[in-house]
Amino acid sequence: MYLLRLALASLANRRFTAFLTAFAIALSVCLLLAVERVRTEARASFASTISGTDLIVGARSGSVNLLLYSVFRIGNATNNIRWDSFEHFANSKQVKWAIPISLGDSHRGYRVMGTNESYFEHYQYGRQQHLELADGRPFATDPFEVVLGAEVADALHYKLGDKLVLAHGVATVSLVKHDDKPFTVVGILKRTGTPVDRTLHISLGGMEAIHIDWHNGVPAQGAGRISADQARNMDLTPTAITAFMLGLNSKIATFAVQRDINGFRGEPMLAILPGVALQELWSLMGTAEKALFVISLFVVLTGLIGMLTAILTSLNERRREMAILRSVGARPWHIASLLVLEAFALALGGSVCGLALLYIGIASAQGYVQANYGLYLPLSLPSTYEWTLLAGILGAAVLMGTVPAWRAYRQSLADGLSIRL
Repeated sequence: MYLLRLALASLANRRFTAFLTAFAIALSVCLLLAVERVRTEARASFASTISGTDLIVGARSGSVNLLLYSVFRIGNATNNIRWDSFEHFANSKQVKWAIPISLGDSHRGYRVMGTNESYFEHYQYGRQQHLELADGRPFATDPFEVVLGAEVADALHYKLGDKLVLAHGVATVSLVKHDDKPFTVVGILKRTGTPVDRTLHISLGGMEAIHIDWHNGVPAQGAGRISADQARNMDLTPTAITAFMLGLNSKIATFAVQRDINGFRGEPMLAILPGVALQELWSLMGTAEKALFVISLFVVLTGLIGMLTAILTSLNERRREMAILRSVGARPWHIASLLVLEAFALALGGSVCGLALLYIGIASAQGYVQANYGLYLPLSLPSTYEWTLLAGILGAAVLMGTVPAWRAYRQSLADGLSIRL
């Protein structure tokens, strides 16, 4: 115990250098734990980009491709699904709710999605969180109403009542626009940190209305054009959709319904479990995740090397101190233990300060990160893995402390008391 008191007194005597060394370790520890928290929560957040949905169904293709265009609005479907096929499964006794999705148009680089009122009622993200409106209301009976994601509204400076024109296709710059049928902004969703923020939501009737006078991918000309008022009075039931999401009455029925869909004879379709497909997609990005963790480990190593450098540099200045300790009865292993304890104290102080910085950072940025990136960072105690990382840092500090300890151990009493020119 007296060696520990002596080590702390020695550090207090060199408080400025000790503070800078501990602070460097604290920053590296904070970075390491922050990266680990973000990695863990990003994986959980990514896996919950869509939650509460049992199956996603689309034209037969790959599971990752279906997930990308139906949830992340990336890429395009290989084919559409007939409306009667959707109704067949939506009306099944095992299905609790169904959300149809129709894609293919855009607005200034943002995807447009056609759906119905079930989307606002049943779609969930994160930890079973429902969509909420920041302003306005969902689209209603008028087919030419649009509900904007938060990012679309902020980036394009739209507000309730504004008019906008959708473009055909998903290119950033489109030469073909549905300018004869403008939409009115009736609602703006709260930010979710998911692809919902980057989507314009219209009704399936609205999606059908803007294409009602199109033939073979080309708009009608002259007398063949159908105005917005004429379209409102027409049957706007879609003939095909891009995909649909299903919520089932029982989780036990998931695999049975999936088999029924995949074996459906009406047309080739694919049903995927969102969680499984998300994990498959995440595994493709595992290299970047590991690289980020390795970089943070090297930052911690840099902080520990800085501590080692500071202790080694101070040895020449402390030769007389070590010799005096030897002269009053301290044994060589006492001197070595003193330096190891100093290294341990610096690492421990840095680790505690690093934890404090981490929690201060999480507390101050928690709301902003969740609102803008959909990433929930909990103010929870360190996990078992994080405690293991901290123990590893302390062990590495003790191991590095043995280097100056060995040098001090070999210094002689005469060397410390003699005047070196």
